[in-house]
Amino acid sequence: MKKLIPLMLLICISVSLSAQTAFIRDLTGTVEVKLPGSAEWTLALIGQGIENQTVISTGFKSTARIGLGNSVLTVQPLTRLTLEQIQEAASTEQVKLYLQTGRVRADVTPPSGGKVDFTVRSPSVTASVRGTSFEFDGQRLWVEEGRVHVSGGDGTGVYVGAGHAVVSNIETGRTTTAAETMREELTPPIPVGIGTAPAIPAASVPDQEPGDFGVGPNWD
Repeated sequence: MKKLIPLMLLICISVSLSAQTAFIRDLTGTVEVKLPGSAEWTLALIGQGIENQTVISTGFKSTARIGLGNSVLTVQPLTRLTLEQIQEAASTEQVKLYLQTGRVRADVTPPSGGKVDFTVRSPSVTASVRGTSFEFDGQRLWVEEGRVHVSGGDGTGVYVGAGHAVVSNIETGRTTTAAETMREELTPPIPVGIGTAPAIPAASVPDQEPGDFGVGPNWD
């Protein structure tokens, strides 16, 4: 009987580890976590499991890489976010994050033979993907691979393709493409005494394929 107890404990530990789908893969600098129901911050540790509703905060020149099922989230310096939900059901991984401030990079990979529903929301904008790589700071989104759907508080939404970016208005929630922003900046002021400004030639804005948004990586 005494020999069975350690074996049972080992089995329980193995089951617990296999069920752990969110954990800190590595970190640099000062990274803190606030556990669900707690008001205290504690230093994060490499290999530490992350429960739903855990808040993660990075300090100056600090980063954390978090394993979320098959996906990896890189939390940039001076960022605070909450892991709202991570679960797997019917071969679909569901990950929901709330980005309060800062910037993250997500490398989203579906499980073998399944799919992933990955969502990052900020106070005014929501980015949702199914297999892609992107960076998001709650207002600006840059897509490296795949496509990301971005929706704002005004109900509008756009699909952003690889190599493109969008910027959202944090007050109205409206999502505009980088090309639209560029067009507005290039439009000259209306001369005094003239009712309308001269039209901008089509060549002033880079050509885009249907479904593509933005003007590429120079989005800062």
